Amino acid sequence: MRMCLVACAALIFLPVAGHAAPASTTALPELDIDAQDTSLLDKSSGATTLAPETIVRQRLHGPDSAALFSQVPGVSLWSNGGISSLPVINGMADDRVATVVDGVRIQAACPNHMNPAMSYIAPDMIETATAIAGITPVSMGGDSTAGTIDVERRDPKFARRGKVLITGQARGAYHSNGNGWEGSASATTANDWLSLNYTASYAARGNYHAGGGEGVVRSSEYKAASHAVTLGLHKGGNLLALTFSQTDTPYEGFPNAYMDMTENRSTDVHGKYTGAFDWGTLEVRGYWQRVNHVMNDLSDKGGHTWNTGMPMNDNSRMAGYSIKATIPMGSWNTLRLGDGFDHQGLSDWWPPLPGSMMMGPGTFRNINDGHRDRLGNFAEWESHPAPRVRTLLGLRSDVVMMNTGSVSPYATSMSGGMTGMSGMSGMAATETAAANAFNAEDHRHTDVNFDVTALARWDATDRLSIEGGYARKTRSPNLFERYTWGRSQMDSTMIGWFGDGNGYVGNNNLTPEIANTASFTADFHDRKHEVWAVSIQPYYTYVHHYINVNRLQTFSNGFAQLQFANHNAQLYGVNVGAHARLWNSPVWGKGAASTKIDWVRGQDLVTRTGLYHEMPANGTVALDDTLGAWSAHGEVQLVKRKSTVDVLRNEPRTPGYALLNLSGRYRWRFALFELGLDNVFNQHAYLPLGGVSLGDYIATGSLRPLALMGRSVNASVTASF
Repeated sequence: MRMCLVACAALIFLPVAGHAAPASTTALPELDIDAQDTSLLDKSSGATTLAPETIVRQRLHGPDSAALFSQVPGVSLWSNGGISSLPVINGMADDRVATVVDGVRIQAACPNHMNPAMSYIAPDMIETATAIAGITPVSMGGDSTAGTIDVERRDPKFARRGKVLITGQARGAYHSNGNGWEGSASATTANDWLSLNYTASYAARGNYHAGGGEGVVRSSEYKAASHAVTLGLHKGGNLLALTFSQTDTPYEGFPNAYMDMTENRSTDVHGKYTGAFDWGTLEVRGYWQRVNHVMNDLSDKGGHTWNTGMPMNDNSRMAGYSIKATIPMGSWNTLRLGDGFDHQGLSDWWPPLPGSMMMGPGTFRNINDGHRDRLGNFAEWESHPAPRVRTLLGLRSDVVMMNTGSVSPYATSMSGGMTGMSGMSGMAATETAAANAFNAEDHRHTDVNFDVTALARWDATDRLSIEGGYARKTRSPNLFERYTWGRSQMDSTMIGWFGDGNGYVGNNNLTPEIANTASFTADFHDRKHEVWAVSIQPYYTYVHHYINVNRLQTFSNGFAQLQFANHNAQLYGVNVGAHARLWNSPVWGKGAASTKIDWVRGQDLVTRTGLYHEMPANGTVALDDTLGAWSAHGEVQLVKRKSTVDVLRNEPRTPGYALLNLSGRYRWRFALFELGLDNVFNQHAYLPLGGVSLGDYIATGSLRPLALMGRSVNASVTASF
């Protein structure tokens, strides 16, 4: 059987044996000492912009947009739902990463972060995707302590003067593991000044099977659909684009959470204006988003009816704007100025369950009319003081204002008042005491945060570029970190986006995190930046007031109740990326090899434990080849055993593993055919950042780490017109 699988994989790979330009590598531009218009934002060694062919190839694995960055040096993924992975940059994840979609920072409206920003845009909708794993300029991220993920959908297309443009494409895909189906379509009609585009996507998949014949991984199914209409106006150097979109997720299982998503609807409007003037360029964005989110138990966790399960509801409203002006100051200097405002209003309530002694008689209000408003401003100066030297200096301020209303436990009577303490169950008494203590506090917070970025790049020779920098970055707590108040076991275990099975309690006294990062990068490359390149980037980050946890108690089942708390922490590591052209001939096509190696270590300096979910040493070796209309890709993923863990969270240790993935593509006229084989040898492995498999634990009583997906045959057909 294994020999047959190897033979099938070889058939995929045989048409072209090699590797084209690296799939996702840091752009290494040709040295041009007279290029005064090249920005350090584009030349920085820490910035990786995915090539279009990389986006096309990575989407073959599935509809999780965050997974597009999985091969970028310094980037890994916290496992979450099938379309909701949380990106990690240099060991820091989720809210610590500035995740920007169409110029907007979207906050998760869920106490389990089931609806992160990247879950609202399908891979087929993404035109550009950039990850910054080094020093993040202040113009590209605030209110964060790690790097930046930035994705943009396609700008409107326009016809030539006097012409009419009608264009579009459709795609269908299938995944054998989990019987997954995907579909997308996009159509545009335009003249030279007006453009109208409609885009839709759909994805559904059942529970996937782990490798090695270990059986199904429960609560890993999903179904989602999205629609977007974009109206574009173009005249001279001005572009206006308005996008109206809606994303529906009828259900999404979360194998490492107690809850599942049983409904999520996002409706939003995005506006973008760019204009070129005599003094420079102007970019203005505005947005409004409404999210209605419902959690309960899918069938793997017992299911739900009108009087069973565990209903939890969220209602979020977000709105904001950003303005950025880029002003050339002579031939050697550029000034960027920016202003922006983001509002998040959130209510998180858990309706009573009819007939339940625990979940009733009233509504449990976890966050009642909470809000988090951020006003940000920045100034950034880029200079070219010498032909081979570029510098960047930025200052940023973010004022974060937060507040929330009074809360209530399940023990609230239907008339709105809390029941007396006498005769209460232990859980009800705990809830009532916690709610009274929370309501007695002042919840208003105003954090005045400052960021500083200093970056310099020296093209020392035609074959060596050296870049170094320092960044002071600040992040204020999110609404759940500050305002989650429940102290019973059930209440606290409904909170947490960590996949560890523990319960979490907020802390009204949290202060913002302040991260100080120093990074150095050496880029070695051939003279024309065409044949080979090696990038080595060590970094060190010290985080003052890092938001970690203290243990409050240990439950009878071995899980813990944890409270968010400010500690000090440090992270250090190195990212290595390399690529080389191996051959270029009419017979064998264009072939190249690429690799990435990441190593990070995070330590809590108060508890003297490892930081949670730090990826062990890992790397990828890939080979690509392109010959005419054929192309092929093969990669080996190597992950070391995870031995450094966070003992406060009972984080599991996981063994190392190696995976082989193969894929091939063929272009014929207006069609693209893709075929891939993931985890060729059906290797059994556990995800180092997957947490514990709670869906399996609830069903079987056996606790284990979350298992990696087994072998999957992936096929895709794309047609364009």
